[in-house]
Amino acid sequence: MKSFSNTRASTLQATRSPSSSAHSSPRRRHRARVVNGHRGSAHFALAVFFALFVCFLYGPTITIATLSFQGPDGGLTFPTNGASVHWFANLFQQQAVGDFGGSFTRSILLATMIKCLTVVIALLAGLTFRRRFRFSNALFYLIVASLIVPSILVSLGIGLMFNVIGVQPTWWGSALGAHLTWTLPFGVLIMFAVFNRFDRSLEEAARDLGATPWQSFRHVVLPLIAPSLVGVALFGFTLSYDEFARSLMAAGSDNTLPLEIYGMTTNVTTPVLYALGTLTTIFSFAVIVLCGAIAVALQRRAVRT
Repeated sequence: MKSFSNTRASTLQATRSPSSSAHSSPRRRHRARVVNGHRGSAHFALAVFFALFVCFLYGPTITIATLSFQGPDGGLTFPTNGASVHWFANLFQQQAVGDFGGSFTRSILLATMIKCLTVVIALLAGLTFRRRFRFSNALFYLIVASLIVPSILVSLGIGLMFNVIGVQPTWWGSALGAHLTWTLPFGVLIMFAVFNRFDRSLEEAARDLGATPWQSFRHVVLPLIAPSLVGVALFGFTLSYDEFARSLMAAGSDNTLPLEIYGMTTNVTTPVLYALGTLTTIFSFAVIVLCGAIAVALQRRAVRT
């Protein structure tokens, strides 16, 4: 009976396969052509969009870098006049307008303070929100709400608040608070994402082996989240170092580097301003590469241990 059924099935398949393949083959080929055509159009549109994105992202940087390598008689616009590093050397000389060294130092110190505070507070917030508590949702939205407030209004409000209470706005005081309203929500969101996918069984195993809460955090949790903490530090440093709007009304009389560059745009008529922009861009990329290398090293170390 079984052999008869197999024979009948094979006979039916043999009799139907030529006609069905004859009808399905052209349809299949047509469908494949349509799918490939749509896919090709989508890929082309995506490639055009990506090319425009790269142009808008790196075009201004390349333009400024090109104009900064002009000769002593170079101007602010194209065509370029000669090629040299004259304007980079001019940066370290006494300038009639602008305080490059002071503003750069203030920006580095402010960004470093913001980086440390963002890492510590975001880590503590991530650990706190691992367990539900009363008004946790309201506190979360209160932290994240500063991202949707216009930066210039935050800067203006902090500057006015300090003036009302009779305290002079400074880059290390009022500007520090203004920058934290920008960097801290990003750090908190990153830590929330990290702890949401963190395997709690690792901590439980450490507890079962007799580790204290501090020991389980120090030897289990911290090595695993260390690369993410480096990312939070990078966010805090770069966002503060480049921040203009939240520094405008809150930094006081001493400018940070973005404010100094903005003030020089109406007074400086030489490519020295472009040389300064090129150096700050190189510095920013160097910080990103350094933090990336540290994060990779920490991750490999965590995997080995």
